Amino acid sequence: MSGVAMQIPVEIAFHNLPSSKEAEAAIRDHIDRLERIFGRMTTCRVRVDQRNQNSGGTIPPVVHIEISVPGRKDIVVAHEPDHLQRKFQAPDLHNAINEAFRIAERRLSKYKDKLTDHGTAAMAHEASNEFRGQVAELTPQEDFGFLMTKEGGLLYFHRNSVLAGDFDRMHRGDEVSYVESMGDTGPTASKVRVLEKT
Repeated sequence: MSGVAMQIPVEIAFHNLPSSKEAEAAIRDHIDRLERIFGRMTTCRVRVDQRNQNSGGTIPPVVHIEISVPGRKDIVVAHEPDHLQRKFQAPDLHNAINEAFRIAERRLSKYKDKLTDHGTAAMAHEASNEFRGQVAELTPQEDFGFLMTKEGGLLYFHRNSVLAGDFDRMHRGDEVSYVESMGDTGPTASKVRVLEKT
């Protein structure tokens, strides 16, 4: 493959902090590197979220990355600020972006190796990973909600994880199918599809 980037759809969003051209350029450079590792990514969504403010500005933002690849649940990376604070003395946005993409590169490389080993078996496995659940909570203004699993647990899902159905029209109690993904902070629901009411 040539060195030309494939230009997959990229979404970059900044929440509770101003967007910066430098940060966006750094994120796009990292995504180009991810494409060089694995050329079959279909989308990449990056959300930079300053969840906590403190007077010294020492709490770093959370960088959340979702990578869609064919035939597999999404690769989701989201580290908590305390992870960065343990690793860097004074973590900033630059550290947060680099660290999130370091984890994403490692995961994507692992996935690529696994795919080479298993071939199409990995793709057949995807369908058997779908579960049924229902919408338990929605916070549209924050772009996320929680699904109730059939075991009674709650799973976080993001607006961008809804593949079929409209996030803004979802209601508590709606039946959905979903795939469970492992985020860095625990399991999350991805590939959420609202099931037609029969």
